[in-house]
Amino acid sequence: MTVDLPLIQEAYQRIGPVVHKTPMLHTQQLSQMTDCDLTLKAENLQITGSFKIRGALNKVAWAAQSSPAGVVTGSSGNHGQAVAWAARHFHLQAYIVVPTTASAAKIEAAQSYGARVEQYGTTSRDRLERAQTVAQELSMTFVAPYDDPLVIAGQGTAGLEILEQRPDVQVVLVPIGGGGLISGIATAIKSLRPDIRVIGVEPLGAPKAFQSRRQHRLVVLPETDTIADGLKSLALGDLTYPIIERRVDDLVTVDDDEIRHAMELLLSRQKILAEPSGAATLAYALRRPEQLRGRKVAAVISGGNMDLPSLCRIIGMA
Repeated sequence: MTVDLPLIQEAYQRIGPVVHKTPMLHTQQLSQMTDCDLTLKAENLQITGSFKIRGALNKVAWAAQSSPAGVVTGSSGNHGQAVAWAARHFHLQAYIVVPTTASAAKIEAAQSYGARVEQYGTTSRDRLERAQTVAQELSMTFVAPYDDPLVIAGQGTAGLEILEQRPDVQVVLVPIGGGGLISGIATAIKSLRPDIRVIGVEPLGAPKAFQSRRQHRLVVLPETDTIADGLKSLALGDLTYPIIERRVDDLVTVDDDEIRHAMELLLSRQKILAEPSGAATLAYALRRPEQLRGRKVAAVISGGNMDLPSLCRIIGMA
């Protein structure tokens, strides 16, 4: 199964009636601060609070026809919530493996959708390996958080919306965890508008895409260290890496202090709650980089799932 424009368009026909078409929020104040014409793609307002429902729903729709026993995944939180919601939508059982460091809000949200949640390990590799074992033991369908054509195609529907909602866009900023979101968005955008630049943003403490491009190979980091828990993957996927290499124009990093500052601005100036992963794109734009100056820019705010103690702790450190 190839990740291409038809696969993304099929995904949009499948999930479009269910997911939110999230707004593109133009902000004059942040446009002045970033020296560009900035619009925010507010995926923090999506079902379950992040873009993840797009890919999860597309994959679980397939699983509902082929594997009625249920679905299982490993996730730092947002993907798990999305799989749990999608499973409930299709009346399937869901089993979610999360790290021992997962926020209480994300665990409670997955459980509220009827999922069984297991805390296991601290790295993405730990939870994904455990989830795959559970899938085999229980004869359930494994729903990869990013390295799956149907998941990537679902995430790519956000790219179709960006082009529809802001057809004059010149640059799109997308955060990178495992690479599913940017792979889908870049495929959609470059297939229809190859002139638009797509820039991937990841934490300085988890630069798997940045290092992979620099070394011309798929790099697996020994560890990651960032407040952006949704972007802490040790490596890109076998599917997402070549898509990013082929379709993403530039890869940049931001540090945790820049992410904190972006979160604070979104909350205090725009009344937008973004988790650290979701604020990474604004963090980069706030540098006023030359490649954004004076251009029409869309920044994907990928999620907004934060519990109050975590928010106070992170913002308090700004």
